[in-house]
Amino acid sequence: MKKLIAMCLLVTPLFATSAFAQGASAPAVEKSGKTAQQEKMAACSKANKGKKGDEYKKAQSECLSGSAPAAAAEPKTQQEKMAACSKANKGKKGDEYKKAQSECLSAKPAT
Repeated sequence: MKKLIAMCLLVTPLFATSAFAQGASAPAVEKSGKTAQQEKMAACSKANKGKKGDEYKKAQSECLSGSAPAAAAEPKTQQEKMAACSKANKGKKGDEYKKAQSECLSAKPAT
């Protein structure tokens, strides 16, 4: 009986150690992943690189609040631009559609 109790006392810390180790590693996993806000801040910071002082603060504020300049929202590739123009001109037919598409695709992006 004494041997059984002694054995239980020796083995219990081994199980407790593994339980504590699992609990300690879980928060580390959560900290390694970025939250949506952190990703947004990193993207805005990267976009405003090179600006200094009040100009940087204003640009960061606009970017984080979602009121960034429209130029950033412009489609980048020709395919994306065509899709955006097609969506904007939906409902038009024939020559009216062709003319609207031509104007939309030839429009220069705002800088």
